[in-house]
Amino acid sequence: MGRRRILHDAVGVVLTWFVVVAAAPPGTEPPTETVRGTITQVLQILEDPVLKDPAKLKPRRRMLEEVIAIRFDYAEMSKRTLAAYWPPLTEAQRAEFVELFKRFLSDRYAEKIEGYSGEQVMYLSERIEEAYAEVRTELRSDKTTIPMDYRLFSKEGRWHAYDIVVDGVSLVKNYRSQFQKIIRESSYGELVEKLRERTLTGEKKTKP
Repeated sequence: MGRRRILHDAVGVVLTWFVVVAAAPPGTEPPTETVRGTITQVLQILEDPVLKDPAKLKPRRRMLEEVIAIRFDYAEMSKRTLAAYWPPLTEAQRAEFVELFKRFLSDRYAEKIEGYSGEQVMYLSERIEEAYAEVRTELRSDKTTIPMDYRLFSKEGRWHAYDIVVDGVSLVKNYRSQFQKIIRESSYGELVEKLRERTLTGEKKTKP
């Protein structure tokens, strides 16, 4: 009975693997491996004793930004965040916003993860629907558990993140609400100016 159960479980694992690979767009690795690879690189930077020196704060953040930028599609995130305000922008305006939003998000992400102190990252599941996928993870410690779900889409044979849902809150929806409020009450130019000021000063604020 024990051997039969082991064989049954092994077959189940193999079938699950085939389903995941078959469901994924051709030429892509499983989305969980994409997320795992990026998180592993991020944690290596955070755990590097040399980079923990306060004097290394800026170089460390730039390293984190470079690693994250490889798998985060900031243009797609910008488009989804601005929603109806994106189409009227010129190519130059779009490029400017993407760069500002990239720096803004990198700083926000860095602020959240720089307190990392050995918490465990658990990879719970992945779901694929054609060219889109969601990878569910949890950041666990003795004191708390924080759900973090990564939403990805396939682009040129690779998975790229376009949203992160932290403890049930979508990053894209959160900033869409904040940014559109600024645009409605003032102007798109005011939003850009606030983002520019925020990325230049590095002031620790929740909102731009």
